[in-house]
Amino acid sequence: MSLLENIHGPRDLDGLSSEQLVQLAQEIRDFLVSEVSRTGGHLGPNLGVIELTIAIHRVFESPRDSIVFDTGHQSYVHKLLTGRQDFAGLRQRGGLAGYPQRSESPHDIVESSHASSSLSWADGISRAYDMTGQHDRAVVAVVGDGALTGGMTWEALNNISDDNTRRLIIVVNDNGRSYAPTIGGMAKFLSNVRTRPMYTTLQKSSEKAFSRLGSPARAFYRGVRGGLHGFLSRFTDNEALYSNLDIKYIGPVDGHDVDAMQEALTQARDHNAPVIVHAITQKGKGYGPAVDDVADQFHAVGKIDPITGEPVTASEGDSWTGIFSDALVHEAERNDKIVGITAAMLRPTGLHRMAERFPKRVHDVGIAEQHAATSAAGLAFGGLHPIVALYATFVNRAFDQILMDVALHKAGVTFVLDRAGVTGPDGPSHHGIWDLAILQVVPHIRIAAPRDAVRLREELAEAVRVEDAPTVLRFPKGLVNPELPAIRRFDDGVEVLVESERNDVLIITVGPMAAMGVDVAERLQAQGIGATVIDPRWVVPVAQSVIELAREHRLVITIEDGIRVGGVGTRIRQDLRAAGVDTAVDELGVPDEFIDHASREQILSDAGLTAQQIARDVVDQVLGSRIPVARPLSNDGDEPSLGGDSDEEQHAVPGRTTKADGDAEQL
Repeated sequence: MSLLENIHGPRDLDGLSSEQLVQLAQEIRDFLVSEVSRTGGHLGPNLGVIELTIAIHRVFESPRDSIVFDTGHQSYVHKLLTGRQDFAGLRQRGGLAGYPQRSESPHDIVESSHASSSLSWADGISRAYDMTGQHDRAVVAVVGDGALTGGMTWEALNNISDDNTRRLIIVVNDNGRSYAPTIGGMAKFLSNVRTRPMYTTLQKSSEKAFSRLGSPARAFYRGVRGGLHGFLSRFTDNEALYSNLDIKYIGPVDGHDVDAMQEALTQARDHNAPVIVHAITQKGKGYGPAVDDVADQFHAVGKIDPITGEPVTASEGDSWTGIFSDALVHEAERNDKIVGITAAMLRPTGLHRMAERFPKRVHDVGIAEQHAATSAAGLAFGGLHPIVALYATFVNRAFDQILMDVALHKAGVTFVLDRAGVTGPDGPSHHGIWDLAILQVVPHIRIAAPRDAVRLREELAEAVRVEDAPTVLRFPKGLVNPELPAIRRFDDGVEVLVESERNDVLIITVGPMAAMGVDVAERLQAQGIGATVIDPRWVVPVAQSVIELAREHRLVITIEDGIRVGGVGTRIRQDLRAAGVDTAVDELGVPDEFIDHASREQILSDAGLTAQQIARDVVDQVLGSRIPVARPLSNDGDEPSLGGDSDEEQHAVPGRTTKADGDAEQL
């Protein structure tokens, strides 16, 4: 039986020898490669924290001592050491979450997994322990060096250093990367420490010298290692980084040496005041394909061959991110005022191609979305048009800056939100379901949601022409939808995708939900219910043609993959009432809940967002047996006969182009 199979909780580590800990680390490394290659997940970050995590659980007594991970994608080893070794359903419904989750284990504390928040959590928890007399409880925050680029980290450090009576240990997991190599002044400083010959030469030569003298000398070496760390940090002037914070510094420490980490963490634990332990690690450690991956060292992978690291199935089609990436380069070639900004996610958001083409026109600000937004406002003031590319879940962090720095100052800044809507396996903190509800309250903002690649390119080009207000372009995770041509386009840009002879139901779709809207219309038409399907393209503000179309239909259905509360459907209903249109509106979207990890299809089905379910509900609404009830037919018309057709005359809509007009006008 392997050592790992006998680990059911952290205290099972206590009886293992140094040699057994090395063996356990290798077993965990083999386990992660084998299991994550089957399911996909965050492989590289976890391979880099194996020894570090073992050492933490050897020195501290979780859950009595609180361990906070920043971010939680590096918690797989923690899960294994706390009794969760069934990885078969990792990131799948019913299986382990890809991040810490309180419902899984009392050892898990922080679920949000948005970077740079761990020190604030640790500050609060440690203060609570201190104020309630629990002075024997420690708090450990494992923070990646990339998270140190976030301003919230330094806000927390400022407060932590003001009160040095708490058992708070900050483990800086310094691997030189977040997704890609970490940027900024902090990163340059840590990189200098990490690569400084003085440190590496002294550390390696000392270890080699003591090793030649046998077991007693190796034991002595481990005993004085803590003093060596302090000597090296002073000798290399490394403490200068933290000297003004009044926090004890230990390091740098080899994060892949369990004994060294234990020595450093024990010193930190017994100091009875805040301590920073600087651990140097390698992302992807021990797995060649990950170490050799220049892009992100297998930060997150799909299903891969565990031997080669190659994807087991090739993706069929282009990704939304890839389409945007190429479209951005095209726009940048035509407009030299366009600049790109990303928050430590150059490649994941697709800005890497522009950076390759125009390296001086792309800025990575680190994990600092607030700074990115306000810096963009400044760039706009200086005559440029910034494009800030973020994951939709992270735009929440920059709301105040978008509202007060960008919109209030009428700055022409475009925010491109990748992974918008339901993302699936990454769980509650990573769904991009709040952006529509949050951002549409910003005065004069304009939000576009392309349904396919053609519309993405088109709407990006329209967005960068807006110079007096913020614009937003949002699209989902994964492969781009097949092209869905329009029948016609109104002068205000709204496109009609399906049109029938009866004006029973107007289906308004947001972005990629257009395909579902077309499916619903076909099902309704088979039941004798006429349906018009439109794609507003720009969902905020609500176009006048949307209001006029709603006026002449009996029922309006909106379909979006954001939360229903405050979503686009709510905005449309309010604008209809303001315009005196009394057509009932049924706003379909996801519930205002924190949605657990599952596939996108499972989550949408749970929310009733399937063509079959929507069509069934609409039939009931048209027949008057479900609220909201469709408006009665005008002109003494009859109710539709289910299964047949109807000749109800279609009302004219002001501004509508007709088939006789030829092609829809292109904006």
